[in-house]
Amino acid sequence: MRVIVGRFLKQKPFAPALSRLPSEAMILRTLLGALLLLGSCADDGGKKTNAVQQPATTPPAQTDAAPKADSEEHAAKAVAKTRIETIQFPAEDGLLVTADLYLWHGQDAPFVVLFHQAGWSRGEYKEIAPKLGELGFNCMAVDQRSGEAVNEVENETFALAKSKKMPTKFLDALPDMRAALNLVKTRFPNAKRIAWGSSYSAALVLVLAGQEPELIDAVLAFSPGEYFGRFGKSKTYVQEAAKDIKVPVFITASKSEQKAWKSIFEAIPGDSKQSFIPKTAGNHGSRALWKKYRDSEQYWSSVKSFLGSLPSI
Repeated sequence: MRVIVGRFLKQKPFAPALSRLPSEAMILRTLLGALLLLGSCADDGGKKTNAVQQPATTPPAQTDAAPKADSEEHAAKAVAKTRIETIQFPAEDGLLVTADLYLWHGQDAPFVVLFHQAGWSRGEYKEIAPKLGELGFNCMAVDQRSGEAVNEVENETFALAKSKKMPTKFLDALPDMRAALNLVKTRFPNAKRIAWGSSYSAALVLVLAGQEPELIDAVLAFSPGEYFGRFGKSKTYVQEAAKDIKVPVFITASKSEQKAWKSIFEAIPGDSKQSFIPKTAGNHGSRALWKKYRDSEQYWSSVKSFLGSLPSI
């Protein structure tokens, strides 16, 4: 009512009309009419009329039903609305590398750089990246030149390398991985960089963590192994690099693959390393986290535990 009354008294035609009235009686009659009009606009027993309704000038108060900014439901909705940006950047040899950029959080949020397994593409992380977003991480899923396609996502870096007649073996992907990590380091200088690999790229993120520690703050390696002997490297290539790793490391794989990574894990110094062996058969590479597999929650539980244990993340 206060707003309505204020608007009525401020109407410009009202004051000049009073100045033209010839008698006191007419003034009294006019004032009486005004009071009656105001009464008709007033609340009657708490019921508002439809006569002079005005929009609220202040926003409604928050209720307890509103989702909290840090709630899991709110985070999931925010992630669902985020548009994926597909980008390209040059590797050190000039090849353009394609990646999907998932930016849900601020510039300083921890950043997971995701590398796929053999014969696949960045599509390996279509389901995984959004879940990491709900946990508070920005992500970038990279197409390395050694791959092809998965989940209806073609590996564009591989296609470009083939068109240029460039080699596409496992070790040829190192420049792509290095460029991706450097890109995040440059564009997000205050963000912790977590290198995440699958199969052959799991082995390579361990190599990079040992040989180029300035690029990586933590590692998750799904099914690493000594995959590079056929490409001219020693049978302990990854193990030797692992001896120089100084960042936290998480390693997992299928149940039958433990022998393939055990010596690598043991070579990593210090106690900031974790491993997970599933009770079930499990799966090779990062696809172990896909929800279509019954034991995926086992893997997710161990991943969340490791990520939650990282210092300053």
